[in-house]
Amino acid sequence: MNQHLKTLLLYLLITIFSCIQSVSAIDFVFNGFKPSDISLFGIATIESGILTLTNDSTFSIGRALHPSKIVTKAPNSSQVLPFSASFIFAMAPFKDRLPGHGIVFLFVPQTGIDGTTSSQNLGFLNFTNNGNPDNHVFGVEFDVFKNQEFNDINDNHVGIDVNSLASVFAHEAGYWPDKYNKFSDDGSLNEESFETLKLNNGRNYQVWIDYADFQINVTMAPIGMKRPKQPLLDFPLNLSQVFEEEMYVGFTASTGDLAQGHKILAWSFSNSNFSISDALITQGLPSFELPKDPVHRSKGFIAGMTVSLLFLVVVTDVVSLFLIKRNRRMKREREEMEDWELEYWPHRISYQEIDAATKGFADENVIGIGGNGKVYKGVLAGSSEVAVKRISHESSEGARQFLAEISSLGRLKHRNLVSLRGWCKKDRRSLILVYDYMENGSLDKTLFECDETNMLSFEDRIRILKDVASGVLYLHEGWEAKVLHRDIKASNVLLDKDMNARLGDFGLARMHDHGQVANTTRVVGTVGYLAPEFVKTGRASTQTDVFGYGVLVLEVMCGRRPIEEEGKPPLLDWLWELMRRGELINAFDRRLRTSQDFNEEEALRVLQLGMICASLDPKGRPTMRQVVKFFERNSEADESEAEDMDVYLLETLRSNTMLSNFSLSLSHGSHPTFEEIREGC
Repeated sequence: MNQHLKTLLLYLLITIFSCIQSVSAIDFVFNGFKPSDISLFGIATIESGILTLTNDSTFSIGRALHPSKIVTKAPNSSQVLPFSASFIFAMAPFKDRLPGHGIVFLFVPQTGIDGTTSSQNLGFLNFTNNGNPDNHVFGVEFDVFKNQEFNDINDNHVGIDVNSLASVFAHEAGYWPDKYNKFSDDGSLNEESFETLKLNNGRNYQVWIDYADFQINVTMAPIGMKRPKQPLLDFPLNLSQVFEEEMYVGFTASTGDLAQGHKILAWSFSNSNFSISDALITQGLPSFELPKDPVHRSKGFIAGMTVSLLFLVVVTDVVSLFLIKRNRRMKREREEMEDWELEYWPHRISYQEIDAATKGFADENVIGIGGNGKVYKGVLAGSSEVAVKRISHESSEGARQFLAEISSLGRLKHRNLVSLRGWCKKDRRSLILVYDYMENGSLDKTLFECDETNMLSFEDRIRILKDVASGVLYLHEGWEAKVLHRDIKASNVLLDKDMNARLGDFGLARMHDHGQVANTTRVVGTVGYLAPEFVKTGRASTQTDVFGYGVLVLEVMCGRRPIEEEGKPPLLDWLWELMRRGELINAFDRRLRTSQDFNEEEALRVLQLGMICASLDPKGRPTMRQVVKFFERNSEADESEAEDMDVYLLETLRSNTMLSNFSLSLSHGSHPTFEEIREGC
């Protein structure tokens, strides 16, 4: 009886194990694709059995996923099942077009492309959810653009992405031939033997991705080549907190101003058979490399050249006269073209394209009027919405200098700065600048011209102030040169469709090397935002920008302009009087105080931060790095950095002793400084 029972239990265990294995096991091989093989999203298509994720459309996304979810975890366990994937891809460039951006092999919990954007985000995530651990997305990116925002190593790399486009591990695209060792005697990578592969040249490449025992391996090689023994990426990785029990698997790609065709020619996947990639067909596949211009050496070509030379002899006098006049004209035009115009030529947009985008600069498309020109909404070819600013200058020299400055600043790339998309110079005195279009307009209009149903919430205002602080910090410290904006104000803060803030209008900005002091210049800016020392000396600094930012903070929290109509005191004077009377709580926008998400304690801290930034003493103002840390104060500080000024400041601003510090400073008759706050703790 016992033996019979043991036999029965063994049979049941074998049956259960077989059922689990059959449920979780998945294998597929696609040597070419049919519509039933794959689910397509965005602009992805299947053409002649080839999965084409993107075409020459700008700012587009293409995504393709296996039509059903696959089991990625063992039943009733957090253990991630191993998997092996291999695919053949090509990035097909278009003639006379700069190629971009890249492809990602990915696991995602749901279908569609919601929550993603194009360009450098690769259709994988967007800048609002990038880095969020709740994304539950994993990808291996093949990227051809170096983006500083994601700390990319170069413009031709392979990276491992976990809930973010900032890769946890990356290396230049390529492979180590089997005849060489991947590592030198000292344990470092033997880069001298590494063979680089250019991703966007139209060649076909095969990729192998294996995951098992908390280790991810990524290998690539030219099509038809045996898989290299040494992987390109070999990285310890625990995906148990990333993967859900079932996930979709597939590919995503995108274009921006740069565009190319992203092709998948074959694909295999298995979580039980790590040799399934052998079933991929690697011979007879189409090539997407651009053909080289042929050199004609035929007899017909030689005969034609002979006839042409005889013809040229006959018309030599006429052609010579034409060339002389043409060369003189080109020389005059070249003398008018600055070096920066040649350097940044790819950003130049034809006047005809801009004229068509704005419907001839129609009045119906005017979305703003500034001191030096109107701003129009436009739609470029490919349905890309832009803001077009038309500027006039009294002298051609002023126009060239101004546009040269703008073109230099056009290299700035940050999620909280309005990007310069391009420019056009119609004539010597007329400039046209093309920016990203911001759907929700300026912060100034949203604060003062919208009705109460569309009023900015407390959470919106805090996020906007944090976004602007991040943008200003990038200007001061994050770029190759220090940039002083010199005109931070509500009308220069623009809001995108998700109410994220971007700082714009760099018409008054100046840059200089880090460590240098800005030259004395004439006083420019907007009344109410100008730091007192700037008015006296004409010398701008990062601290004058901090002053303008502080006034912006007060304006956003109080719902009141820095300078009101006649009879009302300036905003700063009014706030100091309220503080003197202990009535600072009455300073907040009355509509804000009645909103459900209003946090009085948090609002007071932010208001006090604005007053410190707008201190009359520039030494009493914080740096923008300290301001950004203030808004990120919910993150835990490292105990080893407890004495660091920034962390100390962060903890100080968190505390409930801020009001007492302000009161103590007022009793001495002066504006509180950061040093006084620190000493008062």
